[in-house]
Amino acid sequence: MNRRQRALLIRSIVFLFVLNSLSFAFYFFLHPTTHPTPETLNSSVTTTSLKPWPFLPSFLPWNPSPKPPLRSCEAYFGNGFSRRIDAHGGGGWFRCFYSATLKSSICEGGRLRMDPSKIKMSVGGEGLKSVMGRREEEELPEFESGSFEVEGDGSDGSRVGGRVLDEEFLDRYVPQGAIHFHTMRGLMESMRFVEPGRLQCSQWIEEPTILVTRFEYANLFHTVTDWYSAYVSSRVTGLPNRPHLIFVDGHCKAPLEGTWEALFTSVRYAKHFTGSVCFRHVILSPLGYETAMFKGLSESFICQGTSANNLRASPENQKTARLSEFGEMLRAAFGFPTDEISLKRPSTVHNILFVRREDYLAHPRHSGKLEPRLSNEPEVFTAIQNWAANHTKCSLNVVNGFFAHMSMKEQIRAIYEASVVIGAHGAGLTHLVSARSKTIALEIISSQYQRPHFSLISQWKGLEYHAINLAGSYARPEMVIDELSSIVRSLGC
Repeated sequence: MNRRQRALLIRSIVFLFVLNSLSFAFYFFLHPTTHPTPETLNSSVTTTSLKPWPFLPSFLPWNPSPKPPLRSCEAYFGNGFSRRIDAHGGGGWFRCFYSATLKSSICEGGRLRMDPSKIKMSVGGEGLKSVMGRREEEELPEFESGSFEVEGDGSDGSRVGGRVLDEEFLDRYVPQGAIHFHTMRGLMESMRFVEPGRLQCSQWIEEPTILVTRFEYANLFHTVTDWYSAYVSSRVTGLPNRPHLIFVDGHCKAPLEGTWEALFTSVRYAKHFTGSVCFRHVILSPLGYETAMFKGLSESFICQGTSANNLRASPENQKTARLSEFGEMLRAAFGFPTDEISLKRPSTVHNILFVRREDYLAHPRHSGKLEPRLSNEPEVFTAIQNWAANHTKCSLNVVNGFFAHMSMKEQIRAIYEASVVIGAHGAGLTHLVSARSKTIALEIISSQYQRPHFSLISQWKGLEYHAINLAGSYARPEMVIDELSSIVRSLGC
């Protein structure tokens, strides 16, 4: 090789090196890394099998700084987990991110071991009919000492066999609150130190994994709070892809489980592992009861939904796009468009979704009979159908929303395609989180069920909301038609 060729080769190598360095710098500028840990610094863990995050038009960065004001929308619905507490940083590691607003923590760790044999609960994931009559106490986890273990090296005072987190830590950062049996706190109470190199594992899970404990797993409203908590936990800890998920509970398989599988890379039950499991990176998701969606039922805070574009242009503490972001995530998980313009149809064609209530077997302690919220629901539905069929200015398609016998994908499609969502107060209306921004909600509220769940979701989403308050549980069809007529006129019909 002559001198000219060697010089050309050297220049080429230098150019490629500079180009590669710039590419890495540009990538990490657009994709901020998670907080550094012993594992992320020293491990060659790959994440090629993980599902990527979809594009979400309402997505805003989940950066913890600057610290959001205590009563702001971001503190309630976004990353108010701004206080980092390193509980242990030896061979294994463990830390929490605490929200003074929600009074709960998202915690994570590495080189952490789970021993399912020390967790007392039913196996979980069974068919419903095979476990009819099983008590709830059998399905909720009881943790023996050492159910979870973390490597310690003594550098921070860790003692083999000693607790990783003492009562003072838990009372401060994972308070019991009004929750009678705080399963995630119980999990943390069981964590013990082991000597370096003494984690006896039947298998290692190399990729990030979220642990979730559920209570009202068959109720859509409460399950949405669990979905939201797991989603927030993924974002706060900066996961670059969608993690695996493990249920640390013994509930049987329910129809809502399909959404967990759509949202995350994989779903398993803790008791389905035949031996101990070690995690390179594990995240503990707070209970759904600790989310803003649940706390909003008893706490008073001001939060109005708006578009992410508005917030990018002019951030406001009492406005949020987080619930819209999450609704887009739910739509994307089932392959539906996340934007507002993909639903192409004439402005004179509108779907009116009537969310129905019907009897179905929900869980092992359920009779299969639902309490009626609208005593003459069939009569009201038929009246709406007749009214819509005779409407001349627009084409109004009334969708019969028997959600209990529709797949979750069909339910989300029905919500996404609806211009108007109407229904009696019931968990099915929680699907409003996945509605488009111009969807209008009409709730029929009987005197016995005057609760704010869906007016609040509409407010936090920025949806137009109407209510018909009944003296009992009977709704005069003409009264419902009058309200609907007013709504469709506002749509140009």
